[in-house]
Amino acid sequence: MSSVTCTINDGVADVLLDRPDKLNALTLQTLRDLVSTAHMLRRDKHLRAVVISGAGDSFCTGLDFGTVMKDPKGIAAAFVPRPWRGTNTFQEACWAWRRLPVPVIAAVHGHCLGGGLQIALAADFRFATPDSTWSVLEGKWGIIPDMSGVRSLGELVGIDTAKRLTMTAETIDGAEAFELGLVTGVSDDPYAAAYDLVTRLRTRSPDQLSATKRLFEDTWHSSKRHTFSRERIEQLRLLAARNTKIAREAAYKKVVPQFGPRQK
Repeated sequence: MSSVTCTINDGVADVLLDRPDKLNALTLQTLRDLVSTAHMLRRDKHLRAVVISGAGDSFCTGLDFGTVMKDPKGIAAAFVPRPWRGTNTFQEACWAWRRLPVPVIAAVHGHCLGGGLQIALAADFRFATPDSTWSVLEGKWGIIPDMSGVRSLGELVGIDTAKRLTMTAETIDGAEAFELGLVTGVSDDPYAAAYDLVTRLRTRSPDQLSATKRLFEDTWHSSKRHTFSRERIEQLRLLAARNTKIAREAAYKKVVPQFGPRQK
């Protein structure tokens, strides 16, 4: 039985970490399931958004060391990067969500620790309960976050805060995570908050959303010259896209647009 389930309804994928009896702790199979699910969704031209959440009492408590450490060969295989991606299985389980051409939203409750925090940070947006618990827990075990978390932390908070959270492994609640910039918004029902955002995003061209995500992902740390070049390229593609025409006509008529499949 898969520890990650995925259901798609009206273009929105519900991805559920589904080991509630283990607080959705990550096994090697869970990591592989996350990778295969993200890669499957990437091929869906009709996909409009993804919501990631956790079953039961927590979002994810991080790596299930008790299970994972029993499989040293599996760990070794998962640690080897794929040259064509630049990520290993641990990293791709998070970074694959950054590669998706649609908005990805994490709905967080309960514990969001270690690898679970890195999965949440790989989403484009995060909504969390005020009392959820967040920690770069790897520091407690004498290791560092190695599932793309260093890059994600560096993009969301200042370098001093990123170092402090990583060095101390301190636990903060959802309200403080919001104040620091780790969380997009706090809500007693983060799943509903995620879908409120999905509803708003669905009124925008899927090509525009894809271009926006791609542009920010590809230029966040690049030179101004490269960014300006990418802006021009993406804009030219959008000007020729069918969904752009649909968005423009809907805006003039003040009606809800009915978009077609994503162009790219």
